[in-house]
Amino acid sequence: MSLRLKDISGSYDAIFSLGGLCLASIQLRKNNLRPYAGVLDWVGSPTLPKVNLLLQNQFSDFLDPRHLKPIKYLSELDLYVLDEHYNIGFNHDFKTDKNSLTHLGGYPEVKEKYDRRIQRFLEKMSTSQKILFVRTEGSFEEVKELESILSGLVKHDFRILVIKHTNVNGIVENDWPLEKVCVIELPNHDIWNSNDHHWKTILSGISINV
Repeated sequence: MSLRLKDISGSYDAIFSLGGLCLASIQLRKNNLRPYAGVLDWVGSPTLPKVNLLLQNQFSDFLDPRHLKPIKYLSELDLYVLDEHYNIGFNHDFKTDKNSLTHLGGYPEVKEKYDRRIQRFLEKMSTSQKILFVRTEGSFEEVKELESILSGLVKHDFRILVIKHTNVNGIVENDWPLEKVCVIELPNHDIWNSNDHHWKTILSGISINV
């Protein structure tokens, strides 16, 4: 039997988005639960097995220039760059004033920024008494693997909140037989704008020690 919403209420020493989209970090910020940036906050990380691999590798080879591929211009300001090794897309980091489809001139500062976030993340894994991770989307087997990998990474206690967007009308709690995981289904008709009140309900019992 998986955890219910009431079981993940309480205070945490750190809270991190484990991606999917920027959605989890946006909602953590809206609900005052994001005092600092995580590694996966503003990137696209749709493939949970790849995120699991990233965590298992403790971010080794992440943002390796050999695996970075400029894909397209998203706007006059932003270039979309894909880390092909982990299938992680950067929408907001590579600005067009320094980066192009043929040359990532702004790479050093992007790498330095993510190295800082990785260092903080790994430090929190070892020092925090209790951590909450939030992930949007993922299958049972993928989340089970995530729980196992985090059990090896996190020195003390943790919980995982998984938000899945499906054809439901409100908040639906799932029963997955995972000890540290709470799985919630939310409506999928407009995930960016229509579920703010649901996220507020879900996160209302959670606080962060800062």
